[in-house]
Parts: sequence; structure tokens; C-alpha cells
Amino acid sequence: MRYVKWTVLTLLGLFVFGFLHYTLPQRDIVRIVNTDVRRIDFGENSIFWASPDVGTDTTSANRDVRFIEAIRPNGKPIVYRNEDTGWGWPPYFKLDSSNLQAEARDMVSTSENPKWVALKHYGWRSEFLTIYPNAVGVKQVAGPDVRLIPWTSLFVLILLALALVFLWRLWAQFRERTIDPLLEDVEETWDAVDDRADAARDRAKGWWGRMRDRLSGAKKTPRQ
Repeated sequence: MRYVKWTVLTLLGLFVFGFLHYTLPQRDIVRIVNTDVRRIDFGENSIFWASPDVGTDTTSANRDVRFIEAIRPNGKPIVYRNEDTGWGWPPYFKLDSSNLQAEARDMVSTSENPKWVALKHYGWRSEFLTIYPNAVGVKQVAGPDVRLIPWTSLFVLILLALALVFLWRLWAQFRERTIDPLLEDVEETWDAVDDRADAARDRAKGWWGRMRDRLSGAKKTPRQ
């Protein structure tokens, strides 16, 4: 059971880590090289796409999606989608995809005259699953080596840690006041039942011993 317990806890930890890593905002230092709009047919990976822009048709199986193409400082390409999150999950309440696309287009630069930007996003890029991180903000920075502190992610993680500590204390108090006394009562009841069973067993042994002694005495008594 110990291995089962640790396996379940490990899987739960990996799930929570993956959920937070996908949902919390991240910032990449990149150079934007192009912006584009593509018609996307959604399939099995539709869970990794956001909802259509607020006010547009939500029943269509395909729609136009804005994309931002960029190059990392190490020369590797990265592509972001630019979709509204609306009032759904994750709670970025992003309603300005059109404005963000215009800002990104205005920051397009070349390798000869680079313009480095911090592109804020959430989600993952997977070529195998054909999924893209969703851009939620962009701003120009001094250069590719700039260091940015993820204040939003730190704030959310601190709040989650405080919430976990609070829930743990609630559980500890509930267990101390409710579960532990109940377990003690059950243990005492079980001990009493066990004691009565032992007493009954001792009485049965005594009765059987007396009967055996009588039978043995009857056998040893000579006939007249």
C-alpha cells in the first residue's frame, strides 16, 4: 500500500505541476518576424484552443486564428496563437486580440536591425499535437539578455501555498476534534469486545476442562 500511496501522490503532484505550468503566465524574449491569420479546422486537440472572439459565431467547426511568428535569441523559431480568452478559463479576461495583433505587427524586425520584445503567454508549443501558446501581451525590452521577474506567477503561487497551509490547518483541527475521538471510541469499543471474547473463551475452556476432568474421573472409577 505504501507504493500505491506514493504513486498516487506523485501522479497528483505531476498533474498539479502541469496544470500550473500550462495556466500561469510566462514571458519569452523574442524577435517578432511575422504576423498571420490562418483558417483552422479543430479536431482532437480542440481543448488546447481558446474560444472564438467575443461576439462572433461559436458554433462553427473552423475559424480564422491570428498567429505571431517569432525567433528566440538562440535562433530557434516559436509560433504563438493570438486568441481571446473571454470570460472563460484561464481567467485572463483577454478581449483585445485584434489590438495585440496590431502591436505585434508594429514590432516586426529583421536580424540586421532586431527589436527584442517580451511576449507574455500561457500554454505549450507542441509540434506533435499541433498546439501553440496563446499570447496575452507584448512589450519592447532593451535586449535579448534582459531578466524579467515573474511577479504574477510568484503572487499566485504564494496565494496557493497560503491556501494549502490554511486547508491543512483546518484538516488538522477537524481530525483532532472529530476523527481522533471517534477512532479512540472505536478502539475502546473494539478492546471491550475483545476482552469479552477473551473472557467467554476462558469460561468455555474452564467448562470444557471441568467436563473433561469429570469424564476422566468416571472412566477411572472401578465397577462394583
